This record gives sequence, C-alpha cells and structure tokens, in this order.
Amino acid sequence: MSFRRSPVLLSMLCLAASLSAAKATDQGSPDDLAGPQWRLLGPFRAGWGTMAAGIADQPDTFYFGAAGGGVWKTANAGATWQPVSDGLASAPVGAIAVAPSNPRVLYAGMGHPEPRYDIAAGDGVYRSEDGGAHWQRAGLEATRHVGAILVSPTDANTLLVGALGHIFGTNAERGVFRSTDGGRHWTHVLAIDAHTGVVDLAADPAQANIVFAAAWQARNWPWLSYFTPIEGEGSAIWRSDDGGVRG
Repeated sequence: MSFRRSPVLLSMLCLAASLSAAKATDQGSPDDLAGPQWRLLGPFRAGWGTMAAGIADQPDTFYFGAAGGGVWKTANAGATWQPVSDGLASAPVGAIAVAPSNPRVLYAGMGHPEPRYDIAAGDGVYRSEDGGAHWQRAGLEATRHVGAILVSPTDANTLLVGALGHIFGTNAERGVFRSTDGGRHWTHVLAIDAHTGVVDLAADPAQANIVFAAAWQARNWPWLSYFTPIEGEGSAIWRSDDGGVRG
C-alpha cells in the first residue's frame, strides 16, 4: 500500500528535545507572554470539545464538535451558536472537516477517539451539502471512533478518514479509508492490523499529495486504571506521497 512508516517522528522528538534544552537555558521575560488573549466562546452545553473547523475566507464562521452533544455552528465568531446536528443518529463527534473547494460541504466523523471511562462510540461518517442544515450517511458505520477527516483542497468529494476502531476489542475497520465520491464508496488504503487505528491526519500545505497519518494501537480493558497507558507497538507515523491512494 502507499502508506509507509516515516522517520518524521524521530525528527519531531529531536526537535522537542532541542526546544526543551533551549527553554532551560533561556527563560525569557514576562513580556514574551504578552499577545493574543484567550476567551471562552461556548457553547455552554454539549460536554467537552473534540474538534473545531473553520472556513479560510470566512473567519467568523466555524464549527465545533462535542463528545456528547453533536455539531454546533457560529457565524459571528462565537457570540451565538446553533446546533446543526439534528440529522445525525449519534451524538459523539470525533472529527469535522470543511471542504476547502466548497465550504458548504461538511463531513462529520462520529465517536470521539479519546479514551475515558465514559468514551462513546459513533456510527461512521456523515456528509452535509448545505453547511450542516441537513446530513446524509456516508458509510464506515463499523469504525466506531473517527479521529480525523482530510478533504482534498480541490475536490469536495475526495477525502480520507482516519479511524481508531473498537476501543474495547479488535476489528478490521481501522486505519485510513479513502473515497472519491463523497462517501458512497470507500477503499481501505491503510490497514495496519486489527489492533491499530488512526487518530489524526495531516497534509503538506504546499504538496497536498504528501499525507501523514498518526497510528495508535489502543485497547481499553474494563479493569484498567484510568491512568494506565494503553499504547502498543503498532503506534507510529505513516506517510503517503500520493494522497493516500493504494499503490
């Protein structure tokens, strides 16, 4: 397949180590902390946030996904919010993506991938063609926990979905899936194994065909402590140079 393990993870770790060393030798001054200030935008419902996505040329319009409360939209930079997920059959949202070539086309991946005692699974991917007013099923119902959605910058119907899979068991519906028809049909372009899924995707801004996928071997057991690590040897960074197309 076209995805392969990438040495970029080692480079990232080396960079983090060098930044940490630099911080230890140069603590900076209080003025370094001056700058943009964060403020709470809400909405004051829906549980904790899992994902936010915006529109490049409409900076006041963006979407928010919640672990237990669907998809919300603001058109005034967070002054007010409207729920736009009445057409979704499940509540937990793991990923939201706006098509860069057509901002009225949205994709929502259900089931948040962050493991907690109260983690909730979803029922695949949904697509909207009117900014979230209406939704249609777009498949991948057995993925259970969708971590990321990456839409082609030039084609709103071409996208990649990163899925964690079953957090309490093994299943084949894990890894990266690709569709070229808006979710009607899917190709399993990165299938690592029945224990390892994908929780994040990123593309090179200058070369959209270069795609990175963050794989995570994760399994929760009912008797584990809340703080027990659940990572496995399958966790890694994978890279594709052809937009995730199977080679």
